[in-house]
Amino acid sequence: MDPEGVPPPVNMALPDPVLIEDSDLIGWDLIGSGGFGEIYKARHQGWCLDVAIKLLLNDDGSSSSLLREVKMMRQGSSEYVMQVHGIFRGRSPKSGPLAQLGLVMKYMEKGSLYSLQKTLDGVPPLPLVFRLAHQVALGINFLHSLSPPLLHRDLKPSKVLLDSDLNVKLTGFGLSKPSQTQTLVSETDLEDGGGTISYMPPEAFDINYKPSRAFDIYSYGILLWSIATGEQPYPYAPPSVVMLLIPKGQRPSLDELSIRAADQEELRGLMELMIRCWGGNPTQRPSSLDCTKITKKLYRRQKRGIIDAVQEVLKKLEQKEQEKLMENFRELPFSEDSVFYMNIDLVP
Repeated sequence: MDPEGVPPPVNMALPDPVLIEDSDLIGWDLIGSGGFGEIYKARHQGWCLDVAIKLLLNDDGSSSSLLREVKMMRQGSSEYVMQVHGIFRGRSPKSGPLAQLGLVMKYMEKGSLYSLQKTLDGVPPLPLVFRLAHQVALGINFLHSLSPPLLHRDLKPSKVLLDSDLNVKLTGFGLSKPSQTQTLVSETDLEDGGGTISYMPPEAFDINYKPSRAFDIYSYGILLWSIATGEQPYPYAPPSVVMLLIPKGQRPSLDELSIRAADQEELRGLMELMIRCWGGNPTQRPSSLDCTKITKKLYRRQKRGIIDAVQEVLKKLEQKEQEKLMENFRELPFSEDSVFYMNIDLVP
């Protein structure tokens, strides 16, 4: 498949997921947690590679939440959508004598778009901005091309994972549902510190709302703004205020982005797309296919700089990691003897 192209609708049958037990895994390391549960990194001894294990916090005893998520993630295969490698069954480091079930997925070395934004504390180079925008659009278009269409319903930076070369895979299908299923704003959404609420379209706050593809397109528009600015929407507003103002037309500020786009044609094009995506009328938002076509053209104009852009960001990430290690090292207590032997080791 052309990495810049639009993936065709695919709904291929996949083999049953592999059952993975705790004896297969070593080196458990907690790398993420939230209302859903916890995510660990571990080494699969047989596969000789690192994997991510997602353990759900709340379940009804029948593991229906986990099995539903497996079903959602296995409806097809796309380069830009996370797939399940297997089902974990066993004891995690915190489970004690109780066995748990979890999802085993590819470990994404560079975390999420959200963690990248926090580390960079700024905007990635423009070629990477446009590649991120395009690859997310490809992932959404794949989900919307399934039969029935699969809605993500929770698009935001923490759901955009990045591999060692900063390529995208969409994850976080705990809220995904076929498009004909009704949805309401849940207590979990309200407790998410505004993170989810800020990416939800105005129509979703209507109790009679029935979700459609336009839900994800709105979220994609807000996500484009976040990618292009390196910021989070409405970071200081309470969720209740966000819920009140979004239906009244409130959107993230474009002032700073407009200044940067004054002499940057591709950035102006990205702004035009995000404004169309977060429009108040769902029927007037572009389709995911339209988004992929637009972002493909924008990315093509910047593609010649993508290798240098990725290397620049990877270098910054490595530098930040080294600074963090040195900071942790300085905080360690050392005796006079340990300092003496450390100095001896440094002598050539």
